[in-house]
Amino acid sequence: MKNLISVVGPTGIGKTRLAIDLAKRFNTEIISCDSRQFFREMKIGTASPSADELAEAPHHFIGNLSVKEYYSIGQYEEDALKKINKLFEKYDTVILVGGSMMYEKAVIEGLNDLPEANVENQQKLQEILDTEGIEKLQEILKELDPEYYAVVDFHNHRRLLRAIDIIWQTNKKYSELIAISQDSRDFNVTRIGIEAPREELYDKINRRVDIMMEKGLLEEAKGLEKFKDLTALNTVGYAELFKYFEGIWSLDFAVEEIKKNSRRYAKRQLTWYRKADDIHYVKVGYSQEDFGNLIEYINKNILQ
Repeated sequence: MKNLISVVGPTGIGKTRLAIDLAKRFNTEIISCDSRQFFREMKIGTASPSADELAEAPHHFIGNLSVKEYYSIGQYEEDALKKINKLFEKYDTVILVGGSMMYEKAVIEGLNDLPEANVENQQKLQEILDTEGIEKLQEILKELDPEYYAVVDFHNHRRLLRAIDIIWQTNKKYSELIAISQDSRDFNVTRIGIEAPREELYDKINRRVDIMMEKGLLEEAKGLEKFKDLTALNTVGYAELFKYFEGIWSLDFAVEEIKKNSRRYAKRQLTWYRKADDIHYVKVGYSQEDFGNLIEYINKNILQ
């Protein structure tokens, strides 16, 4: 049986480093399931692995798309599984890494065959969005499906429209529909998480935003301003700077908002992962001994 080691955890906690350490230890390659790092124009704001990191272990699905390309989670599921199965011809173990919860789920469990968008529902929801704002959509989803509301990026109106539409069509909670595992994968999955005290994590996130600014996030965002209406750019680190370019916010305020929204996203990721009972945790900034214990755990898990 082949083995997929999935490294998960909130933004900024150090998943890239752990994935590389594991890839080197198992002499294998890495599949990214970080949906923001797919886009090559967004290197700094998504904290994509550096050239040095990419040279340490082969990575796939990093900077493989342009922000101008539409790419669905269903397409990713298909592409990622194809690549994983190809890698399994060469390796017994492959590493999956990323904090995009639904993208990891798509790989390890599969997406459900959800109905296509209903035009009438979409029009109705679009009217609500136009007249009463995104807050009204958030309110509707929270009432219909509090579980999904707790983990969804509720600033992304497309996600809200999609979830409410599906709930209206099926009379079932969206969170339940996406939780039903599809056909089982013919490989073992070992999920590894990284944990840190909340304060330490938030401190790391704040520092990382400062580093992104030093590396040129402002210039990167400026170059992408013409694409600001595209879904890929409707994300933390860019949306805030676009408001600065428009003269709505000061630069200092925009940077503080990036930090705040990044911490908020991390909190949602933690909520999602806390519900799972199959994640084995290693401490942030793990020692050699910790890493040794982790390898022991993985090997034991693989042999079971």
